[in-house]
Amino acid sequence: MNALTSALWERRPQTSVRIVDAHAHVGPYSLFFIPDAGSDGMVRVMDRCGVSHAVISSHLAIQLDAAAGNAATAEVVGRAPDRFTGYLTVNPWQDPAGELETWGSDHRFGGIKLHPDLHDYPLTGGRYAPVWEFAQRTGCPVLTHTYDGSPYNDLPMVDEVAVRYPDVVILAGHAGATPNGFDAAIEVARRRSGVMLEVCGSFNSGADIARMVREVGADRVVYGSDFPFIDLRMSLGRVIFSGLTEEDRAAVLGGTMTRLLQWRSGRE
Repeated sequence: MNALTSALWERRPQTSVRIVDAHAHVGPYSLFFIPDAGSDGMVRVMDRCGVSHAVISSHLAIQLDAAAGNAATAEVVGRAPDRFTGYLTVNPWQDPAGELETWGSDHRFGGIKLHPDLHDYPLTGGRYAPVWEFAQRTGCPVLTHTYDGSPYNDLPMVDEVAVRYPDVVILAGHAGATPNGFDAAIEVARRRSGVMLEVCGSFNSGADIARMVREVGADRVVYGSDFPFIDLRMSLGRVIFSGLTEEDRAAVLGGTMTRLLQWRSGRE
């Protein structure tokens, strides 16, 4: 038993691996109650589980008001920059170019978040062009929601964007979300070197994550949880007990995402 799993069995925080949650949120969600959606409560759970850092977008930003939500994300990150990095949320109907101009140079943000399903707009649509151009110019990673069969963010759309913008790092959120979606996401990632698979969701297992790593490599798969929308402990457990080697597990849990967040110092 290694140091990471020993810590879990002994019910103590682990410190052997830097864990970075690549897909998290903050704040209340309008459609149902989240018991403790604030950043302080999130940090308590992160500390208990040995999660060093989380990359967050506010629920307000992805749902109702990108401008106010991005400001809320920035405020949370500003209070705890050692624990959080922000995703700049771009709603295609709410001045994408303006949001990028306002926040694109703000070091509290380390990535861009898109949610085509919530915003009823296809990932391939022209309103997202400022996002892809910014990401191609700077190296900023883009996390997009994906879901098998969606008219807005199915995996063929990820493939199309990756062809148009081959230098952009695209994190396929939920890796397609369903078993059929996992198959499609793996196929796209194998064809397009800029596409990474982010593993949060309700339908995958440790075996699915291990398969993603076998098929595309640990440097192309990242741990995310959707916390506090989904409890990070479930997603974390799937990765930890997925049977990966220690080296691959460390890359998935945080090594790869840590590297992707270095774009500002390297290219801006």
